[in-house]
Amino acid sequence: MKYRTHLFSLRIGHALRESLKDAPYKANSFSKDLLAGLTVGIIAIPLAMALAIAIGVAPQYGLYTAIIGGFIIPFTGGSRYSVSGPTAAFVVILYPIVHQYGLSGLLLASILSGVILIAMALFRLGRYIQYIPESVTLGFTGGIAVVIAVLQVKDFFGLTITEMPESFVGKVAALTQALPTFSVPTLLVGLSALVVFILWPRLKLPVPAHLPAVVVASIVALALNQLGFHVATIGSTFSFTLADGSIGAGIPSILPDFQWPWLRTQSGEMPLVLTWQLASDLLSAAFAIAMLGAIESLLCAVVLDGMSGKKHSANSELLGQGIGNIITPFFGGITATAAIARSAANYKAGAVSPIAAMIHALVVLVSLLSLSTILAYIPMAGMSALLIMVAWNMSEAPKIVHLVKKAPASEILVLMVCLLLTIFFDMVIAISAGIILASLLFMKQVADMTKVQDISEQKKHVHVELPPRWKVFKINGPLFFAAADSVFGELAHLSSGQDGVVLYFDGVSILDSGGVSALYKFIAKCKHDNTRVLLADFQFQPLKTLAKAGFKPDGEQCVTYSTLTDALDDVVTGIMVSKI
Repeated sequence: MKYRTHLFSLRIGHALRESLKDAPYKANSFSKDLLAGLTVGIIAIPLAMALAIAIGVAPQYGLYTAIIGGFIIPFTGGSRYSVSGPTAAFVVILYPIVHQYGLSGLLLASILSGVILIAMALFRLGRYIQYIPESVTLGFTGGIAVVIAVLQVKDFFGLTITEMPESFVGKVAALTQALPTFSVPTLLVGLSALVVFILWPRLKLPVPAHLPAVVVASIVALALNQLGFHVATIGSTFSFTLADGSIGAGIPSILPDFQWPWLRTQSGEMPLVLTWQLASDLLSAAFAIAMLGAIESLLCAVVLDGMSGKKHSANSELLGQGIGNIITPFFGGITATAAIARSAANYKAGAVSPIAAMIHALVVLVSLLSLSTILAYIPMAGMSALLIMVAWNMSEAPKIVHLVKKAPASEILVLMVCLLLTIFFDMVIAISAGIILASLLFMKQVADMTKVQDISEQKKHVHVELPPRWKVFKINGPLFFAAADSVFGELAHLSSGQDGVVLYFDGVSILDSGGVSALYKFIAKCKHDNTRVLLADFQFQPLKTLAKAGFKPDGEQCVTYSTLTDALDDVVTGIMVSKI
């Protein structure tokens, strides 16, 4: 792919086409994709279930997401090694939707988010991911991690809580009040999984820590249940109803079936009536899902580019994510996006093309059909421990600490605002406020860089002897709306009492309409004070802006010159003639 083409390209299946075009796809390539797909598929099974449980839906819906979305998105998307499915970042957005609208509302919001993602792709918005500051991403991912960790306290300790409040403060209060109801057996199961998570990486084995952690937790839970203690498992917590009316425990070992999303419900929920009002109510949530999905999937693609040296197509990836999130809910899958940890594992396992991610989806499908009975033994406390570790990893605490220690105060402020708003209010508010605050602070920093310098006595620039009551000022920095008023205000003060001033614009790279307006005001003041203004040495962009604005100096009170030398020569001779 040509340099920078990846920023603007858009086509279905871009990554698959590019990977197959780079080199002939041989049996050796397929064997590498097969091994990577098997590895990531095994990793994805407990994660998909745990993340579904975290947002308030049955675990099979997480598996459906990994199967349908995990196959369609790499097939149609633009990132070669990305693996898509349910991710932890969505928990804070999806949990309230399920609480208010149920599973069917979540599926509808996912479809709407898919439409928004496709629109973003068609408008070629993928490249703008590079303009989101690191302080913003660290802030909202850190806030998401805190919320996820708090949500796991109930199942990790086995607390008895009838209804969890919606607000973060309410959740913390409810959990604190319920602490006396904790279950020692449940806590032992959660701690056993957590210990394995912490110690397993020290063995430096190729098997990821969460697999042995879930196995150990399941064995401990099974033993405790056999001894007469109650430890909640997926089988004892979730049930399903088959087509013949029979009720089963745990996860149904059947293929995900096609059903209108607004009619698919869980136990105790009522189907929704599809109306424009319902779609309007879900639109803000869908926009939040789409924004987070775009950010996470494209950040994942950027990380993989750094690891592999390849280039993803940002708009094609948004297109694939959109297609996946429109189709997946019709088969019971929830919101999907690229998962950084699973994608990195996919690349490290030797993936060659998106076929590896598609194989991962088939592995999850086979597991659903053949291992559902075994999966029912996984304890809820083990799932909570898994999500606690996911939350810790996604928080990127070392990066946050480093930023707080090394970054300017403005970046730390943006980080803290995003983190706290994500925790206590809403992630969309957090990202919006963070980007706006970061932009304002950045504009202030850039505006502060624009300076006025009196160079009348500097022979390097001023090669002639100036007449009395004449000054030469050099402007350095962009003259945009945030800086122009203060710059020309300072120039008006410095020009007071002078017969004439020469403004040297060689250091001004940018001039906008705000700068032009401030320049007009400055010239008007100088005309009132009978002070001549000579403008010299404009760069291309400021000159183009002035021409577009219809700027026409009168040739007497205000004169323009192509070079500072021409202006100074005319000052000495007393002949003011425009030379632009």
